[in-house]
Amino acid sequence: MQHHRIGRKFGRTSGERRALLKGLASSLFLSRRIKTTEAKAKELRPFAERCITRAKNPTLSNRRILLQSFSERVVKEIIAEAERQKSRPGGYTRITKTGARRGDAARMAIIEMV
Repeated sequence: MQHHRIGRKFGRTSGERRALLKGLASSLFLSRRIKTTEAKAKELRPFAERCITRAKNPTLSNRRILLQSFSERVVKEIIAEAERQKSRPGGYTRITKTGARRGDAARMAIIEMV
């Protein structure tokens, strides 16, 4: 039983899940809006918001921590987004449910930067 277990597994190993989140987050930061499944969007939200919160204080240490997960181009976008969200205390993303996907009826959602 999975009582009190946090996070979805998506049928992947931990490394694959981490790579999935990094890829989704990179796409989100570069295009500011992506369409994905509802479950992936709900898992992506806290990951992306932690990255923006870290980028709000762009010290060398925080930049290096972000560079462990993202490319230089994406880190620049994250820091630019953090500058836009400087006065906001949290809640940098919005999830909008869009209905079921036609092929497999998976629930879809749009996650975007506020």
